[in-house]
Amino acid sequence: MTDQELIEGCKRRSKMHEEYFFKKYYGFVMGIGRTYVKSEDLAQEITQDTFLKFFDTVGRLNEEVVLKPWLRRIAVNTAIDYYRKNQKFRFHEEVEGHSLLQVNEDAIGQMSYEEILKLLHQLPEDQHLIFTLYEVEGYSHKEIAEKLTITESSSRVYLTRAKHKLRQLIHLYHTVYAGR
Repeated sequence: MTDQELIEGCKRRSKMHEEYFFKKYYGFVMGIGRTYVKSEDLAQEITQDTFLKFFDTVGRLNEEVVLKPWLRRIAVNTAIDYYRKNQKFRFHEEVEGHSLLQVNEDAIGQMSYEEILKLLHQLPEDQHLIFTLYEVEGYSHKEIAEKLTITESSSRVYLTRAKHKLRQLIHLYHTVYAGR
């Protein structure tokens, strides 16, 4: 079945088409959810909500829209909504005065996706979210500020802190696993 046939079936609320669409894109949406939250259960919740939103809005989908980017946008917005609903931005006390660690680019290149994701999930949730929105999804600080109802300068601060913490984590990771 083509994506267009699936979409047309979903517009008619055909359970068979909805189930097939869910099975076809589950891994894609779940991967996005896992990028935003630490828990597999929360990622599944975001995934389920993403599909529910997709099925509720599929009738508005026109033929010019490319499916995967549209589905990605729904998943990202669902993750942001989940975060806003369940978490308020907290100020994390950071120890100031640390010198900026230099991380060898080759060290990062030797890490698997899962290893990098584990390091990202060690960041505080607010830093992780902003890092992912800015560095992975390509949102601007203005867009992040609007979506999360924070200031642009707060978005920049959280991103800077996230990058600093990631440098520390990567440095520590490669110190521990230097024999790789």
